[in-house]
Amino acid sequence: MKIGLVLCPDFQLIGLAAISAFEVANKRAGETLYELHVLSEDGGLITSSSGMQALTKRLDENVYDTLIVGSGMEIPTASPGLVRLLRSSAAQARRAASICLGAFVLGDAGLLSGRRATTHWRYAKALQERFPSCQVDMDKIFIEDGAVWTSAGMTAGVDLVIAMIERDHGADLAQTVAKSMVMYHRRSGGQSQHSALLELNAREDRVQRAMNYARANLKIKLSIEDLANAASLSPRQFTRLFRAETGTTPAKAVETLRVEAAKLLLEQSRLPIEEIAREVGFENRERMRLAFIRVRGEAPRAVRSDAGPLATL
Repeated sequence: MKIGLVLCPDFQLIGLAAISAFEVANKRAGETLYELHVLSEDGGLITSSSGMQALTKRLDENVYDTLIVGSGMEIPTASPGLVRLLRSSAAQARRAASICLGAFVLGDAGLLSGRRATTHWRYAKALQERFPSCQVDMDKIFIEDGAVWTSAGMTAGVDLVIAMIERDHGADLAQTVAKSMVMYHRRSGGQSQHSALLELNAREDRVQRAMNYARANLKIKLSIEDLANAASLSPRQFTRLFRAETGTTPAKAVETLRVEAAKLLLEQSRLPIEEIAREVGFENRERMRLAFIRVRGEAPRAVRSDAGPLATL
């Protein structure tokens, strides 16, 4: 399969890391499954946002199985020449994709019209405004809509490529690639761009240890004493430190983690809502419903409905 990474001026180097997953797939499969090409509008050296340069070939009339657009850290506007070349090449390709703000380039080429797409959450509103016929979902790591794939910011491009490898050659190879790249875990497209642990923004190691313990043990009842023990503090010291670090209480933080875990199960499994509630530590579906409304402003059924056919019972 011929893969073309199309780089825009001031591209972000993380795009090169994303397509390295294809290279790892070749290595682990013991054969050349993917033929990699780095492309640009005019070919030659193209400078990244960090000042490093990449040697590219001109995007031409060659047929590519997959085209992936990589751009920089600012909203790009594709040149008329790149739009023409990309539109022509994408028409012959099996799929076209973007990493982060590369979605704007796909949009300029008319490839997002009538499709669902995502990009970095900070620029999702701008993408929607620029391409109103596209349905932008800012809360997804990546989205596949027919022949067009789009990913959120930075590292989400790696998740997108590994999902492509799974689609092409199965889950076993995709899992092997993820392990070879020392990924903490594979993220599915439905996973939120936002992490409750990141939102808590705790710098103190003891608070982070407690929250990691909580996330690994959501199914059981978690008391202040349990979390304080994980942090090697007394309950009083832990509560005071936790609030100072995060601006919230341990109980509210655990509830947010449970809602986050339940949301992922609602989107990616066929488990009944009652079973999901028990799995993440809510006593019943009503307690989970109230927690969802407090944390997300919507009920679990709304999340499952938005997830589409995969999650329907």
